[in-house]
Amino acid sequence: MLRNIKLEIEYDGTDFYGWQIQPNLRTVQGEIENGLNAILKRKVSLIGAGRTDVGVHALGQVANFKTESELELEEIQKALNGFLPDDIAIKKTEEVDLDFNSRYSARSRTYHYRVGLSKTALFRRFVWEVSYSLNLETLFRATNEIQGEHDFTSFCVAESIKENNLCKMKQVFWERSGNELIFKIEADRFLHNMVRSLVGTLIEVARGYFSVSDFIEIVAAKDRKKAGPTAPARGLYLVEVKY
Repeated sequence: MLRNIKLEIEYDGTDFYGWQIQPNLRTVQGEIENGLNAILKRKVSLIGAGRTDVGVHALGQVANFKTESELELEEIQKALNGFLPDDIAIKKTEEVDLDFNSRYSARSRTYHYRVGLSKTALFRRFVWEVSYSLNLETLFRATNEIQGEHDFTSFCVAESIKENNLCKMKQVFWERSGNELIFKIEADRFLHNMVRSLVGTLIEVARGYFSVSDFIEIVAAKDRKKAGPTAPARGLYLVEVKY
């Protein structure tokens, strides 16, 4: 009998060429598919909720695959974690309806971006260290301008621009935690490089290179060339996918 198995996955994206399988490159999807193929003794196609880029991490990536294997969920999880490298962990396995699709069934995704305000040796692969003086009041005011639904073409790589680049923010804000600023954003959809482009531009606002009014104009311009730089991949995490 055909079954649909949902996985919740955590990974350190530092040494991967992103989520999506690519020939002759180390990817998260590729490693997990190799493990499943070995354990289930048959070819498996894994569907991921989000195609994280090179160097991007995940605390709550979701993927699913279909199989006729009768192995218990606990057996699959234990065997897969035993097979996988140390930078990938399967946190949870669950049997779901056959029509469930990790990507297309998602209602929202949540990303966090970590900005380090001081030098760190232990966490340098997981935060963007910013040594500039930042005006947090201005940063927070600019961020408030993207609450609700907006066209985020100005924060999208040109080759992935679609007819409709509207994204609805369910929540978007910054949180101070010790020597870190954490950008937390949940939306119904995301464009390619959108979070990193937003963070890079908002940090430029906090540095004083753009005003809040400039930021509003950048959003309205629908032109990536008007926005700031793209923040490094190492600070970005896919935290949760909601269904």
